[in-house]
Amino acid sequence: MNFTQMHERLRMELLRRIQRGTVSVSLLARQTGFGQSHLSNFLHSRRQLSLEALDRILAAQHMTAGDLLPTNFSSEELPAGEGGTVPVVSHTAALFEPFIRASAAQTMLHLPAGLLQSIRTRVSTPRRAWQRFVAVRISAADAMPMEPLILPEALTLIDRHYNSLIPYRPNRPNLYAVRHGSRLWLRYVDFVANRLVLRPHNIAYPVDLLEVKHGEPPSELIVGRIALILNEP
Repeated sequence: MNFTQMHERLRMELLRRIQRGTVSVSLLARQTGFGQSHLSNFLHSRRQLSLEALDRILAAQHMTAGDLLPTNFSSEELPAGEGGTVPVVSHTAALFEPFIRASAAQTMLHLPAGLLQSIRTRVSTPRRAWQRFVAVRISAADAMPMEPLILPEALTLIDRHYNSLIPYRPNRPNLYAVRHGSRLWLRYVDFVANRLVLRPHNIAYPVDLLEVKHGEPPSELIVGRIALILNEP
């Protein structure tokens, strides 16, 4: 990874922390001694920081350069060309972390050869910079609205490079991971009158409406398409 890539990963991580409310520009300015306008220009890609400045920000946020490295998918356990691995992460990491740090991976999901390469993408421009595939485990409570399609403790593969509402296959609804507040929901999704219509698979559960903020595309609330469901026996 070169300096430019490290610079961009730090910028994305700081924006993620600001979105989650764990840091603010004013707090970061106090921690580092930089002016708020200086930091704001960095966060909005209007300027770059020196190596010394990057070090000060990393220290202030209790990070190391290793935290900016993505999980290595070319695992030594799988010879090249014979499979693919995807990190199993928390719902919070799937929602908010553009680049999955090695420390954020709970385990690795091993998939058949060629599966990841065969999955088509349809992504909005800002999401192209995100690490594409993650997997999450679904609790019993989160699985109930989607039963029997998704069972408790299932693993679901999320393609974060498919946040379009265009059907992946004709006449078949896409199943999405959606950001509902600070939680990850799995639902079928439509967009009607500036609202995302979240439909469960289990008809015993209600349809939910999720307001889309003015000027925000609906794709911002879509974490990605569920590309694979692994229901454990």
